[in-house]
Amino acid sequence: MQLRTETSHEEGGLRDWSVSTVGFTGDEQGRVKQLRAIRVSPPPSFEPQPGSEFALDADLVLLAMGFLGPVRNGMLDKLGVTLDQRGNVATDENYMTSEAGVFAAGDMRRGQSLVVWAIAEGRKAARGVERYLSAQAG
Repeated sequence: MQLRTETSHEEGGLRDWSVSTVGFTGDEQGRVKQLRAIRVSPPPSFEPQPGSEFALDADLVLLAMGFLGPVRNGMLDKLGVTLDQRGNVATDENYMTSEAGVFAAGDMRRGQSLVVWAIAEGRKAARGVERYLSAQAG
């Protein structure tokens, strides 16, 4: 095994292994404030370790999950985002969907693909989010 330092670490990202997210806390407006987690035992059991719960302050949470295709009978339907011809979430050049302030990237936007594409799109979407938030604060 090799431990490599990638650009995300150079940008301040931290490594933490054997952690499982158990929930989120937020404010009255539905904005995330903390991620609640617990340390777990090594694979294959990943058993929660009693007394190891902790919280991380958060302003934004990005969920990275295996792709099974956009689930339409949930958040996408409730938000009313437009889908493209292939059934993926349609976005503009800033990765914003048809709903203002809602962004999509990676598999959700382009379909199942390589992780390197998801990373690149995630970075581009982050720039789109930054432009959007800067304009809102304007």
